[in-house]
Amino acid sequence: MTQWTEIKISVKSADVDRAGDIANMVVPYGIYIEDYSALEDEVRSIAHVDLIDKELLSKDKKTAYIHIYLEPDSNPAEALAFLSERYTAEGIEHELNTSETAEVDWRNNWKKFFNPTPVGEKLLIRPTWRDDYDAGERAVLNLDPGLAFGTGSHETTKLCLECIETHLKEGASVLDVGCGSGILAIAALLLGAKNAVGVDIDETAVKTAVENAELNNVGDRFTAVCGDLTEKISGKYDLIVANIVADAIISLSDGVKKFMNPDSVYITSGIIDTRGDEVATHLSRDFDIIERFETGGWVCFAAKLKENENEKE
Repeated sequence: MTQWTEIKISVKSADVDRAGDIANMVVPYGIYIEDYSALEDEVRSIAHVDLIDKELLSKDKKTAYIHIYLEPDSNPAEALAFLSERYTAEGIEHELNTSETAEVDWRNNWKKFFNPTPVGEKLLIRPTWRDDYDAGERAVLNLDPGLAFGTGSHETTKLCLECIETHLKEGASVLDVGCGSGILAIAALLLGAKNAVGVDIDETAVKTAVENAELNNVGDRFTAVCGDLTEKISGKYDLIVANIVADAIISLSDGVKKFMNPDSVYITSGIIDTRGDEVATHLSRDFDIIERFETGGWVCFAAKLKENENEKE
């Protein structure tokens, strides 16, 4: 009998809606939420009774629990890293637990789910422990993500990589906001970028990104910064990519203009399709959306500054 993996996420009840949106990014088939904060009011409004089971009354009203279930061939480590990074970036206090194995075991067990993967027309992502691959004419991105998000298997990462391939110009400077394992910035360097900066709020992700850049012999052209969005960033970039959550993209997009050249391309993903139009509306204030990609319930935008915004800059 095949076994699914349950991830149980503990958050404050006040954060459960935002946390649930992020959790739903990991699986396409829904989530199960335990939130007892309004239990008594809801029962009275629906059933008009005061009698509630004592066990339910004793439930913690300040904490909510989100349950997601991963199929047997899914990668639990990537899901855990994705959730932890996104919750940290959103300032959501959280605790993650799996129903089967301690985290230390995932450090090794997850590797069997990560295979050499062609992406787009020019790239092949290769786990460092796998030699059974044929890259053909593709550039090989050697990757050991550790516990940082970004192996190339998640739909949002694939969308970003394909969009980078489409819009990257030879010799471009690149900024990767929420860089995780460094996969997007390193891919851009392998595909012809001159230099790249990756920024992430997670120190482990920053360390992993540096190690992966060295692994791909682009360490001399890659700079990693530990910080929140662009708070520690300076300079101008020809291509800016942000594979983060919708709320963070909306926040980032208000200030990212100052880092862009007149012809720069701004790529955003990590957006669940139910919030695609909301993000598009916000982007459209200052940007012209030149492409919108969708797959598997995810949305990715490529945008450029409006002419009047270029004049302001």
